[in-house]
Amino acid sequence: MQFTVLFNVARIRPGETLRETFALKSEKERCTKKWESLEVEFWMERIPGPPEHLITNDVLVSREVCCLEVQLDINESRKYLKEGKNLVLTVSASHEGTQKTTDDTDTFYFHCVKAWEPVLKVRLQNVPLQLYLQLNDCTEKLDVRLGYDLCREEQEFLQKRKRVVAGALKRVLHLERDLHGREVPVIAVMATGGGLRAMSAMFGHLLALQKLHLLDCVTYITGASGSTWTLADLYEHADWSQKTLEGPLKAVKEQVTKCKLNLMSVEHLKYYHKELAERAKAGHVSSFTTLWSLVQEMFLHERPRKYKLTDQRKALEHGQNPLPFYAVLNVKEEKFSTFEFREWAEFSPYEVAIPKYGASIRSEYFDSEFFMGRRVKKLPESRICYLEGLWTNIFTRNLLDGLYWSSNSNEFWERWAKDMVDIDKHSPEDDVTIIEPPSCLSGKLYEMFQDIMTKRPLLGKSYNFLRGLEFHKDYIHQKKFIEWKDTVLDSFPNNLTPLQKYLCLIDVGYFINTSGAALFKPERNVDVIISLDYGLGNVFKQLEMTYKYCKIQKIPFPKVEVSKEEEKNPKECYVFSDAEDPRAPIVIHFPLVNDTFKEFKEPGVKRCHSEMEEGKVNLENNCSPYYLIRLIYSSENFDKLVNLSKYNILNNKDLLLQAIRSAVERRRRSRTGNLPSHSGAGYP
Repeated sequence: MQFTVLFNVARIRPGETLRETFALKSEKERCTKKWESLEVEFWMERIPGPPEHLITNDVLVSREVCCLEVQLDINESRKYLKEGKNLVLTVSASHEGTQKTTDDTDTFYFHCVKAWEPVLKVRLQNVPLQLYLQLNDCTEKLDVRLGYDLCREEQEFLQKRKRVVAGALKRVLHLERDLHGREVPVIAVMATGGGLRAMSAMFGHLLALQKLHLLDCVTYITGASGSTWTLADLYEHADWSQKTLEGPLKAVKEQVTKCKLNLMSVEHLKYYHKELAERAKAGHVSSFTTLWSLVQEMFLHERPRKYKLTDQRKALEHGQNPLPFYAVLNVKEEKFSTFEFREWAEFSPYEVAIPKYGASIRSEYFDSEFFMGRRVKKLPESRICYLEGLWTNIFTRNLLDGLYWSSNSNEFWERWAKDMVDIDKHSPEDDVTIIEPPSCLSGKLYEMFQDIMTKRPLLGKSYNFLRGLEFHKDYIHQKKFIEWKDTVLDSFPNNLTPLQKYLCLIDVGYFINTSGAALFKPERNVDVIISLDYGLGNVFKQLEMTYKYCKIQKIPFPKVEVSKEEEKNPKECYVFSDAEDPRAPIVIHFPLVNDTFKEFKEPGVKRCHSEMEEGKVNLENNCSPYYLIRLIYSSENFDKLVNLSKYNILNNKDLLLQAIRSAVERRRRSRTGNLPSHSGAGYP
């Protein structure tokens, strides 16, 4: 029988001994008076020497780190390796743990907490060998930024973007005077996922916002799953929002309507194998998602791209485009369901962050190895295709489609947890994409193909940039941590992310299909959210779930309430606001529905008899040509989806302008419209 004993070590004072008796009760013994007990003696030793220099944001703590450098003669090492003998070096308390000699390595590094006085253990196989040791202090400067405020680059972007937005709002709203800094509202576009459907429809939505001159009024734009493909494509061009989107739309249509069977040709499989081998050799973590990333890149672009996330900074240099955020979830690889443990993570051209801990790194550092806030093994920045593989997955169905929706919060979370327990056992026939492997494949290539078609690429392993960081003794009481604290494990620091070797990143659809977490950060002070929903079926479900989540978390968000009639026959646009809470953003919701588009080809322009067919857009869930697992659209269906999305925005211009005007007036009345100041420990 195994027992878990919990004890708060903060009760122990240095130099003192504390004795504690724990009652060991099994489930069967809880109703009886007979049980065993465990007596434990705790003693905390004082560390001699000067006080340690700590860096903290009151949630996470970084300690002083040293690096043990071990050097050996490479020629002697190779000689013994040929004889089948090698050297095993271990510093058990270090980040690296155990390392072995190889043909191309003569120097080993072990990083550990300086105060731990680490011990090097070497196992020789009857081999005389000279070792050269040197102990170095690591820099106090952190490569992880500890702080809940916005990074300096985002602050600088906001100043530039505010000038663009102010000018655009004056023109769009026909204002008589210029807006002062504090009067400029922060407007965001928030897109859900939905595979090719989301990617295609989002182009239509953005094209309409551009035609209404509203794109220049937007400060932030967030994407999840399929909508991240749209953003990644657009931000490859530094001035995308300043030019017509017809060109990028044409290129996307060409890809979406092409046959994809050549993805699994022998030539492509050999290319995937070569890329995976080179990436592994460079030191990157290998997982199924790495392979999926390469397949997805060929699916979307038919060629490798050198393009990286940080290249998108060029599109932000002058505040000429909104700042994009890509949403994912960090989860546990095993043991815990998404209900029990999940954390929002966000990617931007500037930073990768896990907001709950107030910790972030520069985007180019992602995939490098970290310990105690320092980058201990530097790896080159990955191409963006490897990030897109983390952000989205079209071969796995949106698990929330089948979840029960309850009007009671507690009942919903309970039912949700129950439904998630055996989710891996769920594989309905309509979720399977059947493609027979080419008959010419054999051996490893055949196995690789079979894996792609049958395994579900859920988890993307990446080196954990929080690894080694410790928790402040009062972390659980910090206001900023509480704002993001939303899982059953948050009170147990030993089960949280800094103790894990890897991050396990998955599509947000395994929790809520929303990209809005970045917009909930109070420091971003968002006034208006243009919600673009690409779900089929219940078009309010994801927004209702977002509201319910925000309510439980005490995040300001307007109540999402619609009538039974509207649920059955939804309109093209809804505006939700909270008159009693000025902190709550005004949400303008655009569900994916076909209402007046059936009869109107443009706002106010009726279709003639010969044009009625163009207004028939089938959005009936799994009967739709836009169902999630559809990998190819016909040219006609692509045009219908894009035109529908564009029309729904254009046809509700007045509602959009009215909501934005309300936000301007609210800003004018408010005294808290200034941008937050930059602060936080870590890199400058």
